[in-house]
Amino acid sequence: TEDFKLIKVIRGHEGEVRNVRFSVDGSKIISVSSDYTVRVWNVASGKQIQVFQGNRGWMPFADFSPDNVIAVCLRNQTIELCDIQSGKILMKLEPHNHSIYNLNFSSDGKYIISSSFDRTIQLWDIESGKKIKQFEGGAIDISGVQFSSDGQKCLSFTHEAISIWDVQSGKRLRQLKAHSNNITCAKFSPNDEFIVSCSLDTTIRIWYIKSGRQFKKLEGHTNAVNEAKYFPDGQTIVSCSDDHTVRLWDVKTGEELQKLERHSGPHHVLLIKQFEYGSDNTLFLKKLDESSSDKKKQFIKFISVSS
Repeated sequence: TEDFKLIKVIRGHEGEVRNVRFSVDGSKIISVSSDYTVRVWNVASGKQIQVFQGNRGWMPFADFSPDNVIAVCLRNQTIELCDIQSGKILMKLEPHNHSIYNLNFSSDGKYIISSSFDRTIQLWDIESGKKIKQFEGGAIDISGVQFSSDGQKCLSFTHEAISIWDVQSGKRLRQLKAHSNNITCAKFSPNDEFIVSCSLDTTIRIWYIKSGRQFKKLEGHTNAVNEAKYFPDGQTIVSCSDDHTVRLWDVKTGEELQKLERHSGPHHVLLIKQFEYGSDNTLFLKKLDESSSDKKKQFIKFISVSS
């Protein structure tokens, strides 16, 4: 894996780092931790810009808008839109009857969708702060949601299936029974023509959105695949797994291009659960040292990937 190079390590969280996001311009990241905080970092300096404290007992979630406002879910059923520099709360949305699990800004920053353990998806207008639409997800908790890049569709996934929705009408366009075990992630391709999904069944699958047919099945991981997503050019998929590897895949051929591997020993176990990338193909990994009793050792790693 000589094509991977460690660029930077950011330390500061006192618990496991569960989620990370780059800002649209790539200059900042937000990280979410089991220390019940959401933190904003300057990528170039590695310095912390802001910290938002959540409630004990509830894992927060966060996402960047295109204009660098962040949406944070710190208190179960409430989404707060916050200014990064001041930390000031600009608006509160209280959309759900149960704990919020995931949220996503539209690419133009005008809307937010959120999913919840109340088994609904809520669509919000940011300017007015009003709920526009509610999508009924069914009888199973909705694990994740994402807007398509054109904002016309959104997807949601449960552990059993992926649903594609028309944003304007609220109609479910298609449902994919995608894997032989629980689904862990689903994402649109940059051109909105495909969906990539991954699962506890160790596979990554690419789906045609229009037909619902499977385009490719990517095999190579030997344990649960936690996340898979497209690079911005749409030609490469990156995945991470409980087999302690991050892998790059060629979308057209389905072949594995690169593998970043960390061997585990009796005193150290590395599980890569989630990642993000910047516009310069920087891959941003979350490191979880399960064996460490010192929570202050939790940190974030930047890896560069050759194009």
